[in-house]
Amino acid sequence: MAFEAARPTSPPLVGLAKRHLGNLGRRDFVAGAALIDGRWVDGDKGDAVLDPATGDVIAEVARCSAADMNHAIDAADRSFAEWRGLLPERRGAILRSWASLMLAHSEELAVLVTSEQGKPLAEARSEISYGAGFLQWFAAEGERAYGETIPSHKPGSVLQVRMQPLGVAAAITPWNFPVAMITRKAGAALAAGCPVVVKPAPETPLCALALARLAQEAGVPRGVFQVLVGNPVELSAPLLQDARVRALSFTGSTEVGRLLLEGAARTVKKVSLELGGHAPFIVFDDVELDKAVKGAMAAKFATSGQDCLAANRIYVQTGIYNAFVEKFAAAITRLKVGHGLDAATDIGPMTKSSVADKCRAQINEAATKGAQVTSASGDESLGRNFVLPTLLSDVTDDMLIASEETFGPVAAVLPFNCEEEVLARANASEMGLAAYVYTDSLRRALRVSESIEYGMVGINTASFTGPPIPFGGWKQSGLGREGSRHGIQEYMELKYVCFGDLVD
Repeated sequence: MAFEAARPTSPPLVGLAKRHLGNLGRRDFVAGAALIDGRWVDGDKGDAVLDPATGDVIAEVARCSAADMNHAIDAADRSFAEWRGLLPERRGAILRSWASLMLAHSEELAVLVTSEQGKPLAEARSEISYGAGFLQWFAAEGERAYGETIPSHKPGSVLQVRMQPLGVAAAITPWNFPVAMITRKAGAALAAGCPVVVKPAPETPLCALALARLAQEAGVPRGVFQVLVGNPVELSAPLLQDARVRALSFTGSTEVGRLLLEGAARTVKKVSLELGGHAPFIVFDDVELDKAVKGAMAAKFATSGQDCLAANRIYVQTGIYNAFVEKFAAAITRLKVGHGLDAATDIGPMTKSSVADKCRAQINEAATKGAQVTSASGDESLGRNFVLPTLLSDVTDDMLIASEETFGPVAAVLPFNCEEEVLARANASEMGLAAYVYTDSLRRALRVSESIEYGMVGINTASFTGPPIPFGGWKQSGLGREGSRHGIQEYMELKYVCFGDLVD
């Protein structure tokens, strides 16, 4: 059975996002101007922002050029000395004010997220709170960027290590979390004392520009936080080529991450990359079944499956395999697909049609090779960006969905026999971002969490991210960490100072 794209969207959805945006108290959130050197710039050309559920044009944003980016880098470089010279508590106060403004306008920001990204409104509200949390966390972390004193190995000397901001930072952010990925990067950089230039995904620029307005209102000085929207290749080139840009942080695909890492090598920038997922979700037969099914639903279908942490390969031990598949399939078929602004929606549209097309291709290829297909019901008149939540059972390792990351609501379930086997299969990937393990054996949990080659491991939980944790992966899932006390270190340099002849 081949899965085709749905027919054009039904009339009741057309204009829904635009009507919600028209009711925003902050009409400037959809104004579309870029923030460069403290000024709002309209640009010579504009790019359309689309509602992914309907294809409606919901706004137009300034298309910035390479010359605009060079201007922004100049401004950031000029602002560096003043920003780093502020006391950490003063920088922290500004970040806290920014977070407070985000929370005060959380409903309007959530409508922006859903309108241009597509996720259900309840999840968009959670993202605003989650994103503000990083500003609050790093506001305090900047005040704790401690150095150290080393016991001297030289007579009469005092040895110090200082943590100092490294300079202008660039943040290239994705479309699946258009608010939180900006605050997670910018919060750390700003708290460290670094100005930040943000290039958001072209699909979701409104969220970034709204954050820039709130940052300005919170007291972030001119040139310290700037947002430019436009062609990714054109705008990334100056960021990579200019030696004054000392740090680059990117969240997105591994393929693009490799290209950015290669470009950044020319000026030896400090690079942090949060790249692709392909997370294994391992269910052992000693665990309570309902708990495992509930965890798999949360790990697979949050953000409509468009999440680098999404469970991509769900391995279930043979003793409970059939029972798990039956319960999991029943839960999947109950999911409601629709516009994210509909309160009843569980699964919104894919933000990009290419993502939806890849999901359908993986379903068709797996079905051709013998996988069993179970899908939720849905309105056939929904647009081509919609993918019905789908379970693929009896998946084998030679199917595309077992080897490629799936960025959508398609769950692949694979049987396994023993612990050694499933560890080998889970680790046989170039990716190593996150893994999930469900077992009621503490000894097994300790063994597996030690042996599995992933940067983050959730034991009997699908929820483990947040400001205090070091977010990041192993292997080709990235470099560096975001969040936690480690996150601010991505924007700081160690300086060793030796004071000699201080003691007679």
